[in-house]
Amino acid sequence: MFLARFLFKDAYRSVTNPNGREFLRLLLRYADRKRYVPTEVAFDTYQFNVPDALSFVWQYKEIFVDEFYRFNTQQPAPVIFDCGANIGMSVAYFRKQYPNARVVAFEADPKISAILQQNLSRNQIANLEVVNKAVWVNNDGILFGSEAADSSSIYSQSPKSFIPSVRLHDYLVRESRIDMLKIDIEGAETDVLDDCRHALSHVQNLFVEFHSYIGQPQSLGRVVQIIEENGFRYYVNTYQDRKRPFINHQYANNPVMDLQLNIFAWRP
Repeated sequence: MFLARFLFKDAYRSVTNPNGREFLRLLLRYADRKRYVPTEVAFDTYQFNVPDALSFVWQYKEIFVDEFYRFNTQQPAPVIFDCGANIGMSVAYFRKQYPNARVVAFEADPKISAILQQNLSRNQIANLEVVNKAVWVNNDGILFGSEAADSSSIYSQSPKSFIPSVRLHDYLVRESRIDMLKIDIEGAETDVLDDCRHALSHVQNLFVEFHSYIGQPQSLGRVVQIIEENGFRYYVNTYQDRKRPFINHQYANNPVMDLQLNIFAWRP
């Protein structure tokens, strides 16, 4: 039994967990769909419109199976800032796990924002604030490239358009306590965290998806320094199991990125 669990660890976890079994069902049903074609999907009690079925399946695994965003709190109504809400998978999880939470969801991409609003309304996920602007260091707007699914960014190779932005710092300082700050903003995280470095003392849990783009300065050290100086403990992981890293410098299946990490930070 131990050998089987070791050799087939992910499969074993999936079949012994209800959400894991749901992931396997979604994988079988949707993973082979043509990429970047709008698709109606059903999972748990939800009906979602998704711009890319494969991206949706892996979002489900990270959010509902691996529970990347689960945190402990004694607060009856925890405050959650979801920066990079995408199509609403994380918002659905937060509302299910913390039904009385006050959620503020930010999504930069106008096309994805429209899908987000549709999914929230359709599934009656209510009592939250949705900000259809890019999380940034000022309110002046920013050039932004819209992709087909979950990789839209300021570093996109797609044609860029000017979209409105909000300074996250201003939102943070209005709160006396933030129980979860999730930042998944496709490369803008270093500048945003740098701008917010003196406004994180009341944040209890922080998730950062760190991105490093080919041809751009690598800034992981700056991000870690900000996390450390604010008194967080942290854990870093990546799903990228890169072979021969001195030769293979590119992130798998991504022509513009050479590193992506998940950083989980919490107050001891």
